[in-house]
Amino acid sequence: MNSTAAPNPLSKFLSVFQYSKLAIDIVWNTSASLTLLMAAATIVSGVLPSLIASIGGLFVDAVAAALNPAEAEAESVRSEVLFYVLIEAGLVVLLTAAQKVNSASQSILRGLLGQKINVMILEKALTLELAHFEDAEYYDKLVRARREASSKPLALVIKTFDLVRDIILLVTIGLWLLRFSPYAVLLLCLAGVPAFMAETKFSGEAFRIHRRRSAERRMQIYLELLLTREDGVKEVKLLQLGKLFLQRYVDIFSKLYREDRNLVLRRSFWGYVLGLLASAAFYLAYGWVGFAAVAGAITLGQMTMYIAQFRLGQNAVTSSLSAINGIYEDNLYLSNLTEYLEHKVPEQTGESVSGPDTEDGIRFDKVSFTYPGNTTPALNCVSLHIRPGQSLAIVGENGSGKTTLIKLLTRLYTPTTGRIMLEGLDLNDWDINTLRSKIGVIFQDFARYQLLVGENIGIGEVAGLDNNDRIEQAARQGMADEFVRDLPEGYETQLGTWFKDGKELSGGQWQKIALSRAFMRTGADVLILDEPTAAIDARAEAEIFSHFSELTTNRISIIISHRFSTVRMADHIIVLNKAEIQEQGTHEQLLDNNGQYASLFRLQARGYQ
Repeated sequence: MNSTAAPNPLSKFLSVFQYSKLAIDIVWNTSASLTLLMAAATIVSGVLPSLIASIGGLFVDAVAAALNPAEAEAESVRSEVLFYVLIEAGLVVLLTAAQKVNSASQSILRGLLGQKINVMILEKALTLELAHFEDAEYYDKLVRARREASSKPLALVIKTFDLVRDIILLVTIGLWLLRFSPYAVLLLCLAGVPAFMAETKFSGEAFRIHRRRSAERRMQIYLELLLTREDGVKEVKLLQLGKLFLQRYVDIFSKLYREDRNLVLRRSFWGYVLGLLASAAFYLAYGWVGFAAVAGAITLGQMTMYIAQFRLGQNAVTSSLSAINGIYEDNLYLSNLTEYLEHKVPEQTGESVSGPDTEDGIRFDKVSFTYPGNTTPALNCVSLHIRPGQSLAIVGENGSGKTTLIKLLTRLYTPTTGRIMLEGLDLNDWDINTLRSKIGVIFQDFARYQLLVGENIGIGEVAGLDNNDRIEQAARQGMADEFVRDLPEGYETQLGTWFKDGKELSGGQWQKIALSRAFMRTGADVLILDEPTAAIDARAEAEIFSHFSELTTNRISIIISHRFSTVRMADHIIVLNKAEIQEQGTHEQLLDNNGQYASLFRLQARGYQ
């Protein structure tokens, strides 16, 4: 027998409010004063409408009395009419002010809250590991949190306040209608329930549809970027991919549109049908009150008041049920934000800022690693020792594990088995910030920042971002200085095409900027270059590596390259094949071994003959 009991109706109803506390906490922390102002305006907006309706009923009775020939001349009757007019006008002015204050508070809070939520999302992103960004399922969580949840906390709080307002209004209306009949109160409360039940069903369905679409919406965004971004539009035009990608974009939209249309039509139909029940309930009460007035059970003013109260009550019931329904829907969407923010990230437990043996360098001890979701190892039982002052070159076919090795060394990933040591200390025991400050690395797919030239180089070491001399020195070492000085504003030139007066560089020039960025790390003990000269001509490559021996004195340098003119300069070379070290040694030793390295070297050499 299944021990898990189905949730009872009360539990299901209360689940509507499960994220309300989180939303209120976020809004309160954003601006407590604006939250209090909204709360006060909500209370005022809940009390006054019923009071205005009751004053209106008294006004009608006063006017009816004034029309009575026996009382028409009475000065007190005319004063009473004027009194009710002024009172009601004052209450309307106060109600309008409360509504405007509430609206203004919401508008101001909306901007503040959107910023706060985005900062929370980005702060969480800073704690994530590389694996999270390479995991499609988790990336969907990030996309949903950013797209759907930035405004939901305020919407949830607004609807909660609206519900409180409507409850206050219903209580005050109920007190008036009880004087007429308890059954009128019951009729008022039950009239909107069917429409509420239908809306709850459709809201849940709408949320599930939107949640299921994350991957498709991401594909639409990707296709938009391909068709509109400068880094993709060249191939799109030359390969005539525009119509293909546009058709895929339209096909995704058509599928989503059909689902939306079906939901909207069903939601509208049932909303209309069940809304008729609420209208029927109102006109039942309308006739009931009218016949009571005809029978002399109530005055004309009381009839007017009860009809107005019932109309207000009906609107309040519909509004409160709609608010509950909206709270339910916002809770569902807010779960995306909570799911993202509460995702457990392994804590960076290391605290050490130095190792016990600074002369030991780097050791890989039977290191294996398999990417999440894969079964084939990206590295398999790799053992390696690199001493300070030594240079290592890594060669191998694409997919052999070269870049994976660097990701493990920089602790972007943790080995599945085995361990990596730096200065005789396991990488996991290092303080992560200290570890990464000791390593300068530039990957083949380096970022092309839409920043000034000096900033593009300086961010290689944030502490030196304002040190122009250091930036220019790094640019000279990376061979970027000679073309930077020819740019319109030199090191103050805006790079990229996203911003005004931006200057686009060639692939080789961008690579020199990236190399200069790596050379900013003057305090790094390990320098890693992943395909550092792939887009640079042979002459520039030779000049760069003439500086390299100076730069890496008493440091470890690791180079991944397919150019053997670069590789042969290294003190030690390893050949990776199918995630394992197939060969290792010096250039001369590997040529003498006549293995894969020698074969690849001779094959490349023939291309230059």
